[in-house]
Amino acid sequence: MRAKPPVDGLEHRADGDDDPVGRFVLDFRTRSNHLAELRARFGGWTESAGADDDAAYDLLVAVNEAVSNSAEHAYPPGVDGTVRVSADLEPDGTVVVVVSDDGRWRVPPAALSDRGRRLLLMRENVDQVVVERTSAGTTVRLCRSLRPPRPADAGVPTRRHGHEVLVEERESGVHVVVRGDVPEDTAATLRRSLLTVARGGSVPVVVDLAALGARNAGAVEAVFAVADAASAAGNRVVVLAQPGTPVWKALDASGVRHLADVVAVIG
Repeated sequence: MRAKPPVDGLEHRADGDDDPVGRFVLDFRTRSNHLAELRARFGGWTESAGADDDAAYDLLVAVNEAVSNSAEHAYPPGVDGTVRVSADLEPDGTVVVVVSDDGRWRVPPAALSDRGRRLLLMRENVDQVVVERTSAGTTVRLCRSLRPPRPADAGVPTRRHGHEVLVEERESGVHVVVRGDVPEDTAATLRRSLLTVARGGSVPVVVDLAALGARNAGAVEAVFAVADAASAAGNRVVVLAQPGTPVWKALDASGVRHLADVVAVIG
């Protein structure tokens, strides 16, 4: 067994010296501030398991939401409990992640609860979510099939998704700028990014598409999806775009104006 020493409430092990992937096991203390480090270590493990960018991102989002749920709801205020994350790569190429705690889930006031949003995000990003609640604690089982490895491209550098997403948190909500080309085959990646920052639609979001390229079908599809989720939560997404541009026309054709406020940006 290879072990990293605990770091202020965070302990990670990758079991199995003969297995290059091994079994990922991490104990997370709910009152620690190491959620970002948890994500980094789990992301490194998914890379070693051969996950491509999309599969790794999907798993990371789902695990983050499951751990956050346990950290916030499993233990009474002020109690430092433990959340365990374990993951295995099955022979058929499926990653199975188990997030468990030994607390008693509290039911928060409806106005303050976002657990439904988090469960939505989990289900959006993995193939299967199974939640088991008992008097001994709660277990969330997440399953995600990995895609076949991509063929190597003889050292030709490529941009990860053809676009970049810049996120800024403001008092009024989240401001997201999408730049570059977002063709239709990258819609799922952008949709997941937007749903994540919007917490499933529960957080007000402004999506700035003024710097979008001519290939924009994926962006329009992703914006429609997050606008629909926001509408279900009683919110409206604000979309910024330049009149007369291809994305402006695509937004008109998509019918997204029924769900979102499309605002003209001049210049």
